[in-house]
Amino acid sequence: MSRCGPNMTTVASLVGAPVRNASGEMIGRVREFAVSPSRDASRVYGLVLKLSAHARGGNENMVAVEDLEVDADDLRMVTNAAPVPPPNDPALVLLERDLLDQQIIDVHGRKVVRVNDVHLCWEHTSDRRLNLRIAEVEVGLRGAVRRLIKGLPSSTVEAIASRFTPSVIPWEFVDLIDPSRRVRLKVDQDRLSEMHPSDLADILEELAPPERQALFESLDEEVAAETLEEVQPKLQKSLVQALDSEHVAGIVEEMDPGAAADLLAELPEEKSEEILEEMAPEERQEVEDLLEFSQDSAAGRMTTEYLELPETARVADVHAALRAFEGDIELITDIYLTGEEGKLTGLIPVVRILLAGAETPLSDLPHGHLVTCHVDAGGRKVAELFDKYNLRSLPVIDADGKLVGVVHAEQVIALLRASH
Repeated sequence: MSRCGPNMTTVASLVGAPVRNASGEMIGRVREFAVSPSRDASRVYGLVLKLSAHARGGNENMVAVEDLEVDADDLRMVTNAAPVPPPNDPALVLLERDLLDQQIIDVHGRKVVRVNDVHLCWEHTSDRRLNLRIAEVEVGLRGAVRRLIKGLPSSTVEAIASRFTPSVIPWEFVDLIDPSRRVRLKVDQDRLSEMHPSDLADILEELAPPERQALFESLDEEVAAETLEEVQPKLQKSLVQALDSEHVAGIVEEMDPGAAADLLAELPEEKSEEILEEMAPEERQEVEDLLEFSQDSAAGRMTTEYLELPETARVADVHAALRAFEGDIELITDIYLTGEEGKLTGLIPVVRILLAGAETPLSDLPHGHLVTCHVDAGGRKVAELFDKYNLRSLPVIDADGKLVGVVHAEQVIALLRASH
C-alpha cells in the first residue's frame, strides 16, 4: 500500500500525460521529471514536456510543478504561468532516464533489485502551491506490469497492476551517486557494518560495474577488507585496480595476511609493489613473507594471525593475549604451545581455557590432538588432513618444527571452491 493514499501517482502513469494552459489548450505531453538535488532531492521540481507543434519554439519546455493544478492526473497550468527552461544544474536528475531500470540495493532483502516505477504524491504547500513528492520506488512486478500495458486507460492500467503485490523501497533510503547518476540505497556505515561480508560480496557481484565500484568505495576500510576476502579473485582484482595504491594499502592492512598475499599475487607486479610501499612496515613484512610461498602450498594458504604461548604460560596469559589480539578473534579456536627453541609442542582448544581458573598452568589443561603439516604441503594434502581429522584449524611448521602459520577451515573451503 503506497504511503500517498488517494493522491498517489506514478512516473509510468504520468509519462505522456497532456499538460494544458489555463485556457485548456494542450501545450505538450509529460516526457520527464526533473529533480534538483541541490534544492530538494525528495521532490519533483518540474515536468519536462514534449511540446505540441503549435507550442514549439525555443527551449522553454519545462513546467514548474508549483505552476500546475491537478485533477485526477489532468494537468493544467495556473493563470499567467508559462513553460520555463530547465534549470542549469549539472546535478539535475531525470527520473525516467536516471532511475527507471537502474539497479539498487535492497538492504533488508540483502539483494540487488531493479527499479520498475516510482511512486509520487500530489501535495499542497502551506501557501496552497502544488508539490509533487517522491514517495518510494517500486521494485516488484506491479511497476513492471504498469509500464508494460501503458497506453490503456489509466483506470484499466491500475486495475490490472493492483492484482500484483507491491514491492517498494521508501525514497529516504535511496541516494543518488554522482557523477554517473546511478542509484543505490543510502546505507550508513553502521548499517553496512551490521551486514555480513558474504552478503555484501553477493551484492557487489550482482551490481553493474559503476554501481559496484561506487558501493565498494563507500565502505570503510575494515568493512571493505572483510568484504574483499569474500569475493572472487577476478572481482577482487577489478575492485582494487580502480583505487589508488594508498587507499588499497589501508584496506589490505585490515585483511588477513594470507588473504592479502593472495590478492597481491593476482595483481600486476608494479601495482602490488606500489601497494606494499604504502603499507605500514609490520603488515608489509607479514605479507611479503607469505608472497614467497606458492599459492597452492600450505604456506600459501595460511595466515600468520594466531595465538602462540610458551608451555609455561597460565590461563591468565591467554586472556591477556586474546585482549591484545588484533586479528579476527572469531577464527581463534586453539591456543598453540611452544617449548624449547620455539618448537610447536601442543594445542589447547579455547573452550578449555574458558572453563579454567586464571592461575591454572596451561600444561595442566587437557590438550587437543596435534596434527601439523609442513610449509611445502600441497593444497590436496591440506584438504585431506582437514577431512580425515575433522579439523577446525591446521598449524603449519617449518623444517625445524617451528610454527609459522595456521590454515583455517574457511581457507580450505575457498580452495575447494576454486578447484571446481
